Amino acid sequence: MQVEHPVTEFTTGIDIVKTQIMVAAGEKLPFTQRQIQMHGHAIEVRINAEDAWKFTPSPGRITMWHPPGGPGVRVDSHAYTNYFVPPNYDSMIGKIIVYGDTREQAMARMRTALNETVIEGIQTNIPLHRELMVDSKFMTGGTNIHYLEEWLAAHKR
Repeated sequence: MQVEHPVTEFTTGIDIVKTQIMVAAGEKLPFTQRQIQMHGHAIEVRINAEDAWKFTPSPGRITMWHPPGGPGVRVDSHAYTNYFVPPNYDSMIGKIIVYGDTREQAMARMRTALNETVIEGIQTNIPLHRELMVDSKFMTGGTNIHYLEEWLAAHKR
């Protein structure tokens, strides 16, 4: 199971975790590969307990946790108000996944979801995600594997 599985779940309508458990229990897949249809657009961002610009860890106590919600918005997380983010493990504290009929709708939902999210007591990479969601290259889909490093170099803090 990959961290990005909710994107596939949103765009196919298939609960991958449930299906994996069914198969592990000896049941047959309830569909064929040809029956799987992709529709819409999904975007996922990882919320990390880290400085948004230096990527240094930000362990500590979350004093306020308010995740986003609404149509086409999913949050996968183990964090909550008063949760202590330990310094010795992966800094990911959650994922925000959005779905829309189009890329534009999905991006608009992600912008709203990121603006609705409140995490206090630690630093997170949410400010970086907010800026990337309004970047013209990202918005038009003109990115490649070097996009983030080039964007960061051009937006030094």
